[in-house]
Amino acid sequence: MERQLKPWPALWALVIGFFMILIDTTIVSVANPSIMKGLNLGTDYNAVIWVTSAYLLAYAVPLLITGRLGDRFGPKNMYLIGLVIFTLASAWCGFSGVMAGGGIGMLITARVVQGLGASLMTPQTMAVITRIFPPDRRGAAMGLWGAVAGVATLIGPLLGGVLVDWLGWEWIFFINVPVGVVAFILAMRLVPKLPTHTHAFDILGVVLSAVGMFLLVFGIQEGGTYNWGVIGDGPFSVWGLIIAGIVVLIAFVVWQALNKKEPLLPLPLFRDRNFSLSNGAITTVGFAVTCMALPLVFYFQTVRGLTPTESALMLAPTAVFSGVLAPVMGRLIDKINPKFIATPGLVLFSLSLFLYSRMLTPDVSIWWLLIPSALMGIAMSGVWGPISAVTTRNLPMNQAGAGSGVFNTTRQIGAVLGSASISALITGRLAADLPKAPSGAAPTATAGTELPSFLHAGFTQAMSEALLLPAAVAFLGALIVVWWAKPKPPAWGPGAAGAGAGAGAPATAGAGQPAGEPVGVAESAASAHGAHAASRPVDAVPHGAHSAEPAADAPRDGDEHHGIHAAPATE
Repeated sequence: MERQLKPWPALWALVIGFFMILIDTTIVSVANPSIMKGLNLGTDYNAVIWVTSAYLLAYAVPLLITGRLGDRFGPKNMYLIGLVIFTLASAWCGFSGVMAGGGIGMLITARVVQGLGASLMTPQTMAVITRIFPPDRRGAAMGLWGAVAGVATLIGPLLGGVLVDWLGWEWIFFINVPVGVVAFILAMRLVPKLPTHTHAFDILGVVLSAVGMFLLVFGIQEGGTYNWGVIGDGPFSVWGLIIAGIVVLIAFVVWQALNKKEPLLPLPLFRDRNFSLSNGAITTVGFAVTCMALPLVFYFQTVRGLTPTESALMLAPTAVFSGVLAPVMGRLIDKINPKFIATPGLVLFSLSLFLYSRMLTPDVSIWWLLIPSALMGIAMSGVWGPISAVTTRNLPMNQAGAGSGVFNTTRQIGAVLGSASISALITGRLAADLPKAPSGAAPTATAGTELPSFLHAGFTQAMSEALLLPAAVAFLGALIVVWWAKPKPPAWGPGAAGAGAGAGAPATAGAGQPAGEPVGVAESAASAHGAHAASRPVDAVPHGAHSAEPAADAPRDGDEHHGIHAAPATE
């Protein structure tokens, strides 16, 4: 008896949850002034930025191990557990302002739990794609995945603005509850159970990576608070924390090289040129996308007096162009060298941010600022999909899951560092550019309202200068992807069928089928083989997107399960 694994319905079910957790990386940006006002934070910009940084930090640090948890306990199971945690934590975030003992501290704590739930979900999404779509048909799937990533991070401010204006800042979190319920039901019904594999968990690696990242991010983001000197009355200084964080992260990498069992970060993956470059590129993208929204939203609301919805609509052209063009770019990924899509995309992304920076003045026509927004959308349509597809394309099947975890980790590390860096830069530029009040006193402003007119020029100058940081980092991403090597021919899947004929190359289940067509999956898991199996005979029963039967004369030693990405999917 044969069941049908349907990759596209499974992918659509997963990206609903993926869309939701990515929205939460940027949705807070447009609500920051309202949160500051609602929680009586005055003008403490740094405190409210921790609402984003805490989420990103809790999201990024565990990603390497949560990917392994998916291999050990099944990506579907870990995705569903993470979705439940994320949904419940979203409700907690919404109630944090009215609960006993609530306030900014409780909101940040709830965001940490929410980030942990997101960390459980994200690696499973990309791992499932790599395990049910063959490499030469993965471009369209990664195009969708990349489109979701790009649109979510850009539509977050738009959705946040509408919710804040109509219902209050709490609803940027409450909205996740019904979406989470729908995503849970769809994932339960449409996402297949994939084979599991026992892992040895690198506890020391987890501790070193978590401590190193926390010290580095805390030092960068809080540096301005302590004037880049000693923290309070204690023995630690800001620069001491930053240097300690770097040292601990270096120790983490050294430990990964020395760990002969199963390191948290598989360093041999970086021997693949495109994998290494792609991880560097996605780090710059995560950094720049997280950076760019904050200065713009603060400018729109505190200088131009726009409502959260109006300020979010200023970024609508970005979301529209990115959403419309990303699927088109996804189809091109499988046909032309992705370098010729990603390089101009990142250059245009950098130019659009530079144009924003140059155009910001206290009295520029709002309509002119829609031009860089549209250019950014065109740019982003050619960024997410190509980088996502190239990252794991050259990797062997038995390394695709680990590669997915590393890719998601580096993307989120970029976002964490971007959030911390833009916080420090905004704080520093405001201190330098804001003038003294006419009376000679320090200028004051009420969070969430328009600034006094004498502060407009200085505040705008600070936001303009802050935008140069993501512009420079995006251009660095373009310099990285231009060195991509041409992707290798796929080792399995329809595109490998001709190349493997007569050469002993593995033939795969579903070879020759159109992309997205159901792949036959055998009922019995006992006959599953794996990434290292030999060519299957003509009469072999297909076993799934990543499996291959051994040849008729291959010895059977009772150990037919060969790879975590090879066995059939089960219900």
